[in-house]
Amino acid sequence: MNIKILGTGCTNCKNLEKATINAVAELNLNATVSKVEDIQQIMNYGIMRTPALVVDEKVLLYGRVPSVSEIKELLLKSKQ
Repeated sequence: MNIKILGTGCTNCKNLEKATINAVAELNLNATVSKVEDIQQIMNYGIMRTPALVVDEKVLLYGRVPSVSEIKELLLKSKQ
């Protein structure tokens, strides 16, 4: 599973990254979490607000920071 956090480095982006890392650890997933801060790359995903959560090149969420439990639900659904 390839997970990307899209954001320019704001507090919400950092919070989403931290929450996602926690969710991956709690689920014991075999996943890589990376951060994309380049605005051109972010724009390629067609989102208008950051932060965003992208799993295997599919945008699952953007514009807000969800709870760890919501991230876990999203990750489990995308794994199926």
